[in-house]
Amino acid sequence: MAEEKAAASDLSRLVDEGKLDTVIAAFPDHYGRLMGKRIPADYFIENVMQAGIHACDYLLTCDMEMEPLPGFAFSSWDQGYGDMQLKPDPASLRLLPWLPGSALVLCDLFTGKGDPVEISPRRILQRQIGACHQRGLFPIMASELEFYLFEGSAAELAGRGFREIVPTTSYLIDYDILGTTRDEDFLKDVRTMMPQAGIPVEGSKGEWGRGQHEVNLRYCGALEMADRHVIFKQGVKLLAGKHGRTVTFMSKVSHLAAGSSCHIHTSLKDSSGQNAFWDNQAGQTSPLFGSFLAGCMRHAGHFSIFFAPTVNSYKRYRSSSFAPVSIAWDNDNRTCGFRVVGSGQSARIENRIPGADVNPYLAFAATLAAGLDGIERKLDLPAPVSGNAYQTAGVARVPATLPDATRSLSTGILATEAFGREVVEHFRHLAEMEQAAIDNQVSDSELRRYLERI
Repeated sequence: MAEEKAAASDLSRLVDEGKLDTVIAAFPDHYGRLMGKRIPADYFIENVMQAGIHACDYLLTCDMEMEPLPGFAFSSWDQGYGDMQLKPDPASLRLLPWLPGSALVLCDLFTGKGDPVEISPRRILQRQIGACHQRGLFPIMASELEFYLFEGSAAELAGRGFREIVPTTSYLIDYDILGTTRDEDFLKDVRTMMPQAGIPVEGSKGEWGRGQHEVNLRYCGALEMADRHVIFKQGVKLLAGKHGRTVTFMSKVSHLAAGSSCHIHTSLKDSSGQNAFWDNQAGQTSPLFGSFLAGCMRHAGHFSIFFAPTVNSYKRYRSSSFAPVSIAWDNDNRTCGFRVVGSGQSARIENRIPGADVNPYLAFAATLAAGLDGIERKLDLPAPVSGNAYQTAGVARVPATLPDATRSLSTGILATEAFGREVVEHFRHLAEMEQAAIDNQVSDSELRRYLERI
């Protein structure tokens, strides 16, 4: 049990042994946050595991501040903000070592009529995984998450209006063992506790910022990886709080600091369990790999709001910053949006476009939809861009702003074909509401720049 997820059959025993008293039944919202309820473990076992629970459907139409947003077809004041049913997925059940006595189970969402909630991020990914399975392909994915670590609790930082935020190191710590050792009390908890929650970690390292770290999660099936990703983020935030620190997964926390990425690694297994991206006989990547990558590149701009979902996301895309601006590929080239790494069974595509603020269910679904379209159309892979892709002329660029990305989503057709019009309209409207929320505010930068001198 120490390094594996809890099984549903273990719950009664854990309750009897006094090791479990609470089960958190939750689902990922459109931001990738976990929403749900805490339930006494005995009641969960007797009732909720089979019957599920209910939650208000406004949770998929509210903003970051939990304010209900107008204009959504799924839920509104006019429709009365009714209930969704949350049905636990037993495969997602796990104990949480950072919350002793608690387990977490992720839930799938259904309407009052018993139909799946199609705009649910977990559902969107499940449909793309199903599309892969129909073709005899099984997606394997992994997240590399970067984050900044600051001195002080989140409440302390909020009390200061998020001003004078101090990173835990005073210099860049990319691969630096001395600098990262100063955060090792926290990092060791991350590396040792995550496997106890069924989230194996490959390693941690310093990143290219002050107080910036990266943790690599071990690869697995696409849905399990997305589940691990969102639980990891919440666990890391809680562990940082226990150490009197704060973690942020913002894409760009300061114009003076490097952005935080979420590099997504993808490969496909065939029905025999072999890597479909690799041709063993030829000793090189397969034609299917080329078509999948070509699809990812063709639709990278179209799916941008699923890789960069907030206004802040686009401030990360800066030349010579290790954040890509070019929709290009090459072998082991970190200046490209797509980096090809590994060989044989480890051959895979690293999508470097997403930021750390990404919702993994949506980003994974977009990756699979784009790649499958490339396979279906037998798209030819363009030539690699060697050297510095930041300075290469004639290469397509990622959208520069959230409105640009929203227009790209609206003008393309693949998202509608793969996800359905309801999903596309929902997330298009969400992006417009997100932009409007920022446009309606006056920033500290504007006050400093204009208050006296304009």
